[in-house]
Amino acid sequence: MDPSRYRPRLVDKVLERRLHSSGAILLTGPKGCGKSTTGLMNSRSSVMLQGAEGDNTLATARSNPSIILEGETPRLIDEWQMAPALWDAVRTKVDEREGFGHFILTGSSVPQDDGYRHSGVGRISELRMYPMSLQESGDSSGTVSLARLFDGTQRLPDSCSVHDLKGVVDLVVRGGWPRAVGMDPEYAPDLVQNYYNATIGIDVFRVDGRKKDTGAVDRLMRSYSRNISTMASTRTIMTDVTSGDNSISQSTLEDYIDALRRLYVIEDVPAWSPSIRSKNAIRQSPKRQFVDPSLAVAALGLSRERLLNDLNTFGFLLESLCARDLRVYSALLNGSVLHYHDSNDLEADLVIQLRDGRWGCVEVKTGGRQAEEGKENLRRLRDQAVEAGHQAPSFMMILISNGYVSLDADGIWTVPIDCLGP
Repeated sequence: MDPSRYRPRLVDKVLERRLHSSGAILLTGPKGCGKSTTGLMNSRSSVMLQGAEGDNTLATARSNPSIILEGETPRLIDEWQMAPALWDAVRTKVDEREGFGHFILTGSSVPQDDGYRHSGVGRISELRMYPMSLQESGDSSGTVSLARLFDGTQRLPDSCSVHDLKGVVDLVVRGGWPRAVGMDPEYAPDLVQNYYNATIGIDVFRVDGRKKDTGAVDRLMRSYSRNISTMASTRTIMTDVTSGDNSISQSTLEDYIDALRRLYVIEDVPAWSPSIRSKNAIRQSPKRQFVDPSLAVAALGLSRERLLNDLNTFGFLLESLCARDLRVYSALLNGSVLHYHDSNDLEADLVIQLRDGRWGCVEVKTGGRQAEEGKENLRRLRDQAVEAGHQAPSFMMILISNGYVSLDADGIWTVPIDCLGP
């Protein structure tokens, strides 16, 4: 690829750092998110296990994997999971060589037997990659920085949304897929729909080699989409999937969900469990989530016009967009994206937790007028944390679809999602 055409990714910085401390990097993420391109831009030689050179190379990788590893380093091994024997070969080669940064492996699925992960501890570092955030796709001004919010140096900028509501809806429908970025909004949904169709019709079968009911997989994806950004139970999803068809068992449903996780298509948001000793039990259910909101749009067959006329549904998809971007931005800070909800219905849509214990809490609203309810939740969560002896949040923020950046007297930020950056 021509380097001048490469859109830099935030994961480039993390990858460069990891190459100085790990023998090999395993770059994972959904198909089409840009792993191969990013791997190529950060390597000095490469071998591709699919595409024009794939057949002969793949045969060699399976029969004599050590030959594949010879080349200038860092050496990219693209779609390594097609020849699982490469894992042990890479691990052995890392043990034999001195120093770090020998290999970059990319993979769009987890092999059926994922015990390999344990054998790579200390040698191979896993790095997750997502579809493009708004900052990476050039759709966010980034005037409010997540890093500066955490360290307390963010100043109130005189800025507002880059997009109107219709424009933000287009960003949700398009998603962060590199091939869709820059496309005419009229045609980008077709690309996402093709990706969706390939996922339920081809990829979900290949990931573990087991035959699946395409209709049931489609119903599963649509159920996840209807329940996106909620704590819907497995029973609720099971009811959706088996509606009118009792042939799918609980264990089969769980296998299908596992297959979609192995493809990095779904990634639930875990519950945050702070050391707050409260009489209100913390609800541990994860929030149902895709790696990109456009998948839910495709599953439900939604359009820009339908979403503009159904802002309630748009609100759940907006939260999915915010979760995706915060995952990308927080990775630079070694952070995790979680959510909070206790038995007294005190909640924060998203919580960003750093390894050093700092945390920030976020509510997502479609507009500034709906922010007051979210602000009250954030105040209550802050007060409960402090009363329990837990540290106060580094920041509190309402993420909105579009509008102006503001900061109230309680220190709560209101930020349009297309003004947020790393």
